[in-house]
Amino acid sequence: MKKVLIITYYWPPAGGIGVHRCLKFAKYLREFGWEPVICTAENAEYPVLDEGNLKDVPAGIKIIKTKIWEPYNLFKLISGKKKEERIHNVFLEEDKPSFAHKFGIWIRGNIFIPDARKFWIRPSVKFLSKYLKENHVDVLFTNGPPQSTHMIAYGVKKNLGIPWHADFQDPWTQVDYFSQLMLNPISKRIHEAMERRVFRNADKITICSNTWKSDLESIGARDVGVIVWGYDEDDFKNISVLLSKKFTLSHFGSLGPDRNAKILWKALSIISNEDKQFADDLEIELVGFIGHAIVDEINSLGMSKNLKLSAHISRQETLVRMYQAQVLLLILNDMPNVNGRLPGKLFEYLASRRPTLVIGPEESDASKIVHGVNAGFTCDFNDLDKTLATLRELYKKFKDGSLTSNQTDISQYSNRNLTKKLAGFLDEIISNSSSC
Repeated sequence: MKKVLIITYYWPPAGGIGVHRCLKFAKYLREFGWEPVICTAENAEYPVLDEGNLKDVPAGIKIIKTKIWEPYNLFKLISGKKKEERIHNVFLEEDKPSFAHKFGIWIRGNIFIPDARKFWIRPSVKFLSKYLKENHVDVLFTNGPPQSTHMIAYGVKKNLGIPWHADFQDPWTQVDYFSQLMLNPISKRIHEAMERRVFRNADKITICSNTWKSDLESIGARDVGVIVWGYDEDDFKNISVLLSKKFTLSHFGSLGPDRNAKILWKALSIISNEDKQFADDLEIELVGFIGHAIVDEINSLGMSKNLKLSAHISRQETLVRMYQAQVLLLILNDMPNVNGRLPGKLFEYLASRRPTLVIGPEESDASKIVHGVNAGFTCDFNDLDKTLATLRELYKKFKDGSLTSNQTDISQYSNRNLTKKLAGFLDEIISNSSSC
């Protein structure tokens, strides 16, 4: 069987959505003629842990762990955080960042290039360059962010000539938070030069949306493929729960300042003030890291009694709550590259078969997918009239018992079928390498 070395920072027991891209690929690759070998970080600083993800690790898989030193204790010291705190996305930590927090971000952007895992690159290149001389693999596969994984593969390919597939969950210099790194001109050029190095040397590049594919090609990437996030059919077997008796609008995942859906909160407030029964039925369920500005906004509109907040919960509990929700909220980030943003949770929303309400542009890739399988509705960030009309329509269906999702076939988004697509790309790399 052909072998692919998957270099990924996120691996069980890591929690959150980021771990699932490589984990689900690894789970299904054997079905398509590829044996995955995993290279991940030893003692990684994961923001969230979830032991439940261990069930998807394939039996007998080879897992290599290389040492990593991460500067999070330094960041905590600089930004005034406690040593025992776990660091999530540094741009979600505070709605009004202190000077110390901003200085920590400056350090992150200008000193730790390409990211805070930069100290994992050199020891991993050294170890893998030796290990792979004695343990053959056919292709290297890297997934970022963190983009340090790509620099590991670049070094290994330079030393050994092994073909390389670079996969992006998010873009590099085009990612929404890149402008918030406070980069000086030299640091910015270093990031761009590293990114071009990936474009020139990877044998295949993939990214998770059509819009971001075009964006990458516009800055020099060649022949970019698309592998979207997906859902795992196994995760949704035997989930049998009753729908919430409340008119529950549920969002799962982080909500920072760029995902404060002000028009949605305003529309809910307007209808609540008009209709006491609506106000009594409404429940706004937000699960994950929620910025203070969002909570303050909802409370200021008089809906504190309607707000249900939950910190991080297990993946299994998340899926159960998705099934219980009357409406699933997909709030996109109000940033310039929003049209390409395809949150991983979207595909799990589809698998739960509950109506999805997208808050974001109609022309976004997320909106196109939702409408393409008849799974829900879209309201633009600033379209109050449509948001009001959509909420009233959803509530009417809730009251008469007809609030369902009339989805068409979504099997193209299953992790098994997406892994089949990946295996095709890997086969193509081998074929092209053989003919050179």
